[in-house]
Amino acid sequence: MAKSDKHYKVYLEQIELLSKVANLITSGLYLEELLKIIVQITAQIMHSKICSLMLLDPDKKELVVKATQSISESYNKKPNIKLGEGLAGIVAKENKPLCVLDVKKDERYLSRDIAKKESLCSLASVPLAVKGKVIGVLNVYTSKKHVFSKPELAVLTAVAGQAAVAIENAELDLKVRSAEEALTTRKLVERAKDILSQEANITASEAFRLIQKQSMDTRKTMREIAEAIILAKDLKNKGPR
Repeated sequence: MAKSDKHYKVYLEQIELLSKVANLITSGLYLEELLKIIVQITAQIMHSKICSLMLLDPDKKELVVKATQSISESYNKKPNIKLGEGLAGIVAKENKPLCVLDVKKDERYLSRDIAKKESLCSLASVPLAVKGKVIGVLNVYTSKKHVFSKPELAVLTAVAGQAAVAIENAELDLKVRSAEEALTTRKLVERAKDILSQEANITASEAFRLIQKQSMDTRKTMREIAEAIILAKDLKNKGPR
């Protein structure tokens, strides 16, 4: 195969894989599943030994490894990285990509022992950012020294940009689902509280405390207790007449 034909084939593969990442933006996947797919696709695009995705904990100001296609236990259990510390921390703080030829010899890399154990060499690390706000970092490692080209970095940056939007959408969906869940639970508890109050001839606050106590005693959620009370009432109403 001619060199130009090989490059064209690689280019087509990258376009196809980038399209897959773009489709994740409206996929509706749960966050954990989404992150796994992102690192798998990125590793495939970049032909990397290890690809990892770290998300920023805004309260602790730390980067946490959330997904990797690596089976290395030592890498997957890497400690969190403070914002501004280590290579990934620098990338997140400065919101700029960073490439290193050999992480084993770079003093800024905080896990050089793991890099030696896992035979990690070159690293390309790019920020995951939405509208200028960094939410994490995407890391790609090779097992041999590799100078990442401008086209390679452009592809990785494009992946990171699309991935960041997909992650933000997934997190927003989670918040919406959580809010809807909380509202539904509140309505069910209110209904169950009214049922108990009427049937046991107690105040609404006493009924609420009973539901709360039952929840703690049985180690079930208040929603589960409320649903049981409502079901019992419905069955009673539908009983023999």
